[in-house]
Amino acid sequence: MIELRDTTVAFGDHRVIESMSLRIAAAETTVLLGRSGCGKTTLLRLINGMLMPASGTVLVDGIPTREWDLIRLRRRCGYVIQEAGLLPHYTVGRNVGLVPELEGEPPARVAERVLEMLEFVGLAPADYADRLPSQLSGGQRQRVGVARALAADPPLLLCDEPFGALDPITRAELQREFRRLSDNLDKTIVFVTHDVREALLLADRIVLLAAGRVVVDATAADFRASDHCEARAFLSSIELESAT
Repeated sequence: MIELRDTTVAFGDHRVIESMSLRIAAAETTVLLGRSGCGKTTLLRLINGMLMPASGTVLVDGIPTREWDLIRLRRRCGYVIQEAGLLPHYTVGRNVGLVPELEGEPPARVAERVLEMLEFVGLAPADYADRLPSQLSGGQRQRVGVARALAADPPLLLCDEPFGALDPITRAELQREFRRLSDNLDKTIVFVTHDVREALLLADRIVLLAAGRVVVDATAADFRASDHCEARAFLSSIELESAT
């Protein structure tokens, strides 16, 4: 589904991604884990063509991103970010239906898809479709963001720390809900976080980055057993929390 071949991204003299080679399989939830500045979000932007590599190649469905029509590529990628990024002057329903509408779907089909997606993320359409984002809680806005990302049925879902700004209880609730949703979606999901608990809960596979390189690539179970110093540093944060 996604492949990086000896890919480097540089901003001036600073290399954010360094000669990275990585494959992400279809229908798998891959969590990109790492400290701030390690290259996680940059990698997401490479996948949907928001950035092009200084060297190497990024392929989506076997096609280099340089050869994609970038509008078509980005509409194949649902994108979920912190605070959902909803348009504040659009209702919830209009936000969710935006991409199918841009794709030229008939209004009746757009309306049907909005209802389906709001139900899917646990928001009753009768109660929420006509509200503005400002009338929702943070957790509800994130649910709308997920619904919007899925509305055009993209094969690829990119999530950039979508729950990072939420309070701990709401975050835990949405993590469990997202795990349930991902188990029922036949989609490739790439999820960025610096929270190892979140990674272990959500991932089929964890890719740990450090200084723009992949240092561990493992299933969640194997990640727990990793002896790499960076993996142990993340895992020790759980032990410290448990001890306090």
